[in-house]
Amino acid sequence: MPNIRQPRSGSMQFWPRKRAKRIYARVKAWATGKDAKLLGFAGYKAGMTHVMAIDSCKNSLSKGEEVSIPVTIIECPPIKIAYIRFYKKDGKVLTQVLADNVEKTLARKLDLPKDNKKKIEDIKPESYEDVTAVVYTQPKLTGIGKKKPEVFEIALGGNKDDKVNYLKEHMGKDIPVTDVFAEGDLVDFHVVTKGKGFQGPVKRFGISIRSHKSEKGIRTPGSISGGWVAQGHMMHRTAHAGQMGMHQRTEYNKLLLKIGSQPEEVNQKGGIMKYGDVKSQYILIKGTVGGSKKRIVRFNVAIRPTKKMASRMPKIESISLTRK
Repeated sequence: MPNIRQPRSGSMQFWPRKRAKRIYARVKAWATGKDAKLLGFAGYKAGMTHVMAIDSCKNSLSKGEEVSIPVTIIECPPIKIAYIRFYKKDGKVLTQVLADNVEKTLARKLDLPKDNKKKIEDIKPESYEDVTAVVYTQPKLTGIGKKKPEVFEIALGGNKDDKVNYLKEHMGKDIPVTDVFAEGDLVDFHVVTKGKGFQGPVKRFGISIRSHKSEKGIRTPGSISGGWVAQGHMMHRTAHAGQMGMHQRTEYNKLLLKIGSQPEEVNQKGGIMKYGDVKSQYILIKGTVGGSKKRIVRFNVAIRPTKKMASRMPKIESISLTRK
């Protein structure tokens, strides 16, 4: 018989394949920006629909025609600043200052100090190198029935003086998604995918099902007793059963088609399936976004944007309101 050749099953880029530590993703790398503003935002995944739009891609066979585009609806209530965090040159945190007029719901997540004695003016500019914002969401403005906010850190653009001035100006105020993004922007999404529990190697890695005449199993990898066992355990290169989903993943350069402030434009009759009605600002993202419905997703300014996608901005004619 000829030697059967095929690509290995399952990417080895992601390891270990275990559950994420928390329901929303962490971000370690940020884009750079000249303007003093937040470089990221967050919203709650509502679901998917499709829009009818005029194709504007110059090399497309359907240029100028009306096409159907699948989109993801993400509800984006305003976020607020919880702390202003100062970093030293060695990358360690110097100190952080609690913002004024924080929401009472923040106490559900953090232990807030009774007396806010620290002030930004007390910190000397030469003692810190960078400034970031620790923000919190307002899920109470949505219809998902959640009160406890999510808290995470967001970097800012501009130099450190501009960053401090921006944070002083926006302390205690709502920061809408329109202050960070605009229609036609490319966005990086950081999500925790939908959990699927303990799954076998066929579903988890896509290995082939063996012949029905196999002696020791059909949905198992073949020859697992030979090779990669000299270390006293089975190496991870062999596809085995285990946790599938609930992993942190990043998807780059998603096209932001629309930012809307009128929820009736996307609310379906009877509510979006497994979500309900959108009640605040929303965005439409071309294609799919990871994670389950009602789960928070983080999206940032693209760290490696491509000009080709930015030039393919279609003109939306209508948004489908049929229940999916």
